[in-house]
Amino acid sequence: MEIINNLALGISVAFTLENLMYCALGVTIGMFIGVIPGVGHLAAISMLLPLTYYVPATTALVMLAGIYYGAQYGGSTAAILLNLPGTPSSSVICLDGYPMSKNGRAGVALFMTTIASFVGSFITVIVLAAFAPPLANFAVAFNSADYFAMMLLGLVAAAILVQGSPAKGLAAVVFGLMLGMVGTDVSTGIQRYTFGLTFLYDGINIVAIAMGIFGVTEVIANVGKVAQIKNDQKITFRSLLPTKRDVKDSVFPILRGTGIGTGIGILPGTGTSIGSFIAYALEKRISKDPSKFGKGAIEGITAPESANNAAAQSAFIPTLTLGIPGDAVMALMLGALLIHGITPGPNVISDNPDLFWGLVVSFLIGNLLLLILNIPMVGLWVRLLKIPYPILYPAIILFIVIGVYSINYANMDIMLVAMFGVIGCVLLILGFEPAPLLLGYILGPMMEENFRRAMLISRGDLMVFLERPVSATFFALIALFLCWSIYSAIKQRRSPVEGEL
Repeated sequence: MEIINNLALGISVAFTLENLMYCALGVTIGMFIGVIPGVGHLAAISMLLPLTYYVPATTALVMLAGIYYGAQYGGSTAAILLNLPGTPSSSVICLDGYPMSKNGRAGVALFMTTIASFVGSFITVIVLAAFAPPLANFAVAFNSADYFAMMLLGLVAAAILVQGSPAKGLAAVVFGLMLGMVGTDVSTGIQRYTFGLTFLYDGINIVAIAMGIFGVTEVIANVGKVAQIKNDQKITFRSLLPTKRDVKDSVFPILRGTGIGTGIGILPGTGTSIGSFIAYALEKRISKDPSKFGKGAIEGITAPESANNAAAQSAFIPTLTLGIPGDAVMALMLGALLIHGITPGPNVISDNPDLFWGLVVSFLIGNLLLLILNIPMVGLWVRLLKIPYPILYPAIILFIVIGVYSINYANMDIMLVAMFGVIGCVLLILGFEPAPLLLGYILGPMMEENFRRAMLISRGDLMVFLERPVSATFFALIALFLCWSIYSAIKQRRSPVEGEL
């Protein structure tokens, strides 16, 4: 009965005209961003984050979340039609989606990925509504030591689970922590690492960091790499309809992908890409005919598509209930909450029930809108792929400059965006993942605050982190992650040597 009352509250919030408009705007922009290769939802959310200053917190999150999961829908379109993934999690869709397109089944592939996206998202939203409140009630009993250990676990997991070197991931986290220390110390009032620059007294603007390392970096990285797209695919309504065999072969892969994506999305630092690849690998492994994968297998697109959309939705569970972002996009969501004076954590549901339940219901509305819009608008998205990149990328830079300047009307914010754009390019060249940097920046101040509070309560005794079962469990998991990372690194180094012998 309680969940029915909560959903009724969410319906009253989500079905206001303002929230419906911003939900529709968010999912439409997300689809557009997902279709265009090389832009990415991180860049889009970073550009539109300044708009959240002027709308209520619930409306802001509804729009930003719509961009996020809307991009998951659109990302498969370019992957299927052009072998160019619109989002990183859509990369695996290329393996079987593009062969289906070359075999004249592009319409079926687009239709089935839309259905898989909707089913994965819908089931995960139900899980979010059912399990997020109990998890939040459990987290209310956490004290400062538990919060510090939990946030540290999130950062370590984010650093180790990135693609590439875990050491580089840890270095990016440390850099993000250092950026989070810039500004006025809330406890002592002393300026730290400001170098006498008054515009740094309030810290570095999260929008400047996000726009720089994601927006500007994405544009610079793709300039000259993506040629003008030529696409002659003709999509009709008849070509969208799948056969009975397609539907039969997709039912269980969609359900398995949804389960995998839901579990992966809850874990901090994983993101949607890992869920997609695990779902694809599982289907290939259990298939009676693994040789069909890579040649246009319907399971090869429905399983990973449901997994990446499920992961996108379930990532909100730790973000809203624990204050721990699962990836860089969730870190931006936390930033939007902080902008509106809402402290992320287990009290978000109890203190702001209209925000949480309104957001949950908006997920259902947004996914239904995407289901309705995506299929009829396939032809439009295909034509949008022909926008010349010499026009698209300068427009993106213009929107970034306008967006960041509109926050404080300060020229230095534009300079910070340019500086972090350069930093993002350097990180890209050196093989560093920028997402752990943003996670470190977001969680750093909260970790420092909880660490200080734990030290005050325990009178400086560091054993406080091991005396409580919750914090001790988190530190045990941290040790397990680090040992696993070291073991994996040693194993990778030995493998080439053993091969030579």
